[in-house]
Amino acid sequence: MLEPPRLKSVMTPFPYTVDIGAPIAEVREFMREKQIRHLPVTEEGQLAGIVTDRDIKLILGPDFEYPPERELTARDVYQPEVYVVDIDTRLDAVLIEMAERRIGSALVTRQGRIAGVLTVTDVCRAFGEHLKEMYPGGDDEAA
Repeated sequence: MLEPPRLKSVMTPFPYTVDIGAPIAEVREFMREKQIRHLPVTEEGQLAGIVTDRDIKLILGPDFEYPPERELTARDVYQPEVYVVDIDTRLDAVLIEMAERRIGSALVTRQGRIAGVLTVTDVCRAFGEHLKEMYPGGDDEAA
C-alpha cells in the first residue's frame, strides 16, 4: 500500500520572513526582487501571519499611491488569521482544507517554528511532475 505524500515533499522550505514593523514599500520591493507572492510575517521572532502581493495591491489601490506606501507597515497589511500546519501533515488533508477555505497558501511549522510555505504554485508544480511520471512521453508542446 502506498503511503500518501507529506507536506514537506511539496512545500517551499526555509521561506523568507518579514518583521511586522517593516515598511510596505520595502516589503513590496523584497517580494518583487525574490519573485514571491506569499511572505510570512514575524513579531519578536514569532510567527504572526502572512502578507501577500494581493493584500498589498488591495490596500494601495490600482495606482499604488493611496495610502502612501511609505506610511504603511506589514502590520497594516498582513493577515493574522492564517492556516498553519505541521510539516509532517499529510498533503491530501492540507489540500482539502485549503480548498474548503478557498486559500492559496499554508504556513508550515516544525516544533512551532516556521519551516516552509505551501502555495498553490507548489502544488501545481508537484502535480504536474507527478503526471509526467505517470504518463511519460507525450507532447510537451501541447497546451
